[in-house]
Amino acid sequence: MTPTSSPASSTLPASAASRAPSVFSRRSILAATPLVLGTGALAACSNGGSSGSSDGGGESGGTLTIFTTGDELSFDPATSQNLAITTLGLVARRLTAWKTSADAPTELIPDLATDVGTVSDDGKTWTFTLQEGLLFEDGTPITAATVKYGLERSFAAELTGGLTYHKVLLEGGGDYSGPFSDEHLDSIETPDDLTLVFHLNRPYGDFGWIASTPAFAPVPEDSGEPETYATAPVASGPYRLESYSPGSRAVLVRNDNWEAGTDQARTGGPDSIEFSLSQDASVVAQSIIADRTDSQDAFLASFVPTAQLVQAQNDPNVGDRLVTSGPGALEYLAMNTDSEGLKDVAVRQAIQYAVDKEAYRTAKGGEISGDYATTLITPGIAGREEYSLYADEPTGDADRAIALLEEAGVSDLTLRLVITDDQTSAAEAIQQGLTRAGITVTIQPLDENAYSSEVTAGDGTGYDLVLSSWQPDVPSPNANLTPLFDSSQIGNGNYNLARYDNPDVDAAILEASSTVDADEAHAKSAAVDQQILKDAPVVPLIYSKNSFIHGSGVQDFVIGEFPAYPNYLTVTLG
Repeated sequence: MTPTSSPASSTLPASAASRAPSVFSRRSILAATPLVLGTGALAACSNGGSSGSSDGGGESGGTLTIFTTGDELSFDPATSQNLAITTLGLVARRLTAWKTSADAPTELIPDLATDVGTVSDDGKTWTFTLQEGLLFEDGTPITAATVKYGLERSFAAELTGGLTYHKVLLEGGGDYSGPFSDEHLDSIETPDDLTLVFHLNRPYGDFGWIASTPAFAPVPEDSGEPETYATAPVASGPYRLESYSPGSRAVLVRNDNWEAGTDQARTGGPDSIEFSLSQDASVVAQSIIADRTDSQDAFLASFVPTAQLVQAQNDPNVGDRLVTSGPGALEYLAMNTDSEGLKDVAVRQAIQYAVDKEAYRTAKGGEISGDYATTLITPGIAGREEYSLYADEPTGDADRAIALLEEAGVSDLTLRLVITDDQTSAAEAIQQGLTRAGITVTIQPLDENAYSSEVTAGDGTGYDLVLSSWQPDVPSPNANLTPLFDSSQIGNGNYNLARYDNPDVDAAILEASSTVDADEAHAKSAAVDQQILKDAPVVPLIYSKNSFIHGSGVQDFVIGEFPAYPNYLTVTLG
């Protein structure tokens, strides 16, 4: 994934009429991140979580350079899948935002709004009030109408690829085609210039988090042609886009109409920020390790490549400029529950015991690549409960696996494992673990496009097992569970790769996501987590860690508990 967009750029199809609508858009199943795909690491190092001062100790001024391997950037909120703390957030504010910390859960905070939303007793109506006096870069006021228009744009056929949470939650959203060919969306009311009232088609407790996603950025109605807004946005954040050359660079400079006192999420430290595009991650990492002059006020947006990671760990001059996140995205083995050999839950439970997570992690680079996973809800998300249903040791329990297969009357089981071209070593670790239990695994590598087509858009007949990973868009338990395990997410480009269909689980997921009280919702989600894993549709493998590197002039480089990536909005220069 690039720093500014997701490779998974489609929206969800409508849910079946018999189910509540899904609220999760496509997120990369390969290395779902707001940043750049990176390779694994080889050796263990300390997990810093932040580097330089983490309390605003940097100074204002200077030019921050962000090196990225991506060729293009898009600053259109309607087509963006950016997390709230990355590129788009430098230019576009939303109703709510995130406060990240290396040693505390991510906190939902107000952004354009005065609070994180007020919900009605039935959980279906959410009201936000904007701060007074907020301005776009051109000096025109940010009003409720501009936020509504920004959301309405995201429904247009001309603007695809963005997150779809709001589209399936807002009353009438399924039939709305955007402001260019339709009237306004009635379920978003603007009774005055500062008030927005959202009417949902069902109760939803996490709508405050949804209001931090890109489409909730304001857009003036006279902002020009929809196709050109991505390269000519009207800024509401601390920076405006001064120039952009695809494949080369994008330059952000200060937005003089942004007021720091109105913004809890952004520090606006550097005078300007330059994105240097189409870079080779290995070359850039080498330059930053050496702390060359042109790399001192810079960081690499992608993960540090393996060779340079080893070098950085062994270079005393790098020190805390190498920053490794805590555990983040869930890497897992999905078992196709439609496959004839995997329909029996006892067989799937046997595979839980047969998998050697230690061998898998070693193949991924060792301890620095992640922590062993036993749950579906990922670390750093409020409400996650630690538990382990299967093998006590990460090496697995082959004897228990063999016993379960014998009890199920299964022998000579042969399964096809579909992977991407770069997952061979990890797949072989899975293969070797299952071989101990007498299961034969054939590995089928595919390029990324063929892989995605096979496992998300196909009919499920092309695979038995799949290696994948998941990074939720917001720090909500529901963001882990719905996309991967709700039956509405089977096929059609969605991410229920196990093709898991359990009406009781669907109902439990809906109940949890419809619960407004956070503590109660979290408890319900934790129960669903275990309910699903008892059925064993997937094997949690590791919660991956990400390593980043920056130059000596970079301060306030913070990686929070969620997500496992640096917060662009608070980086300063020393």
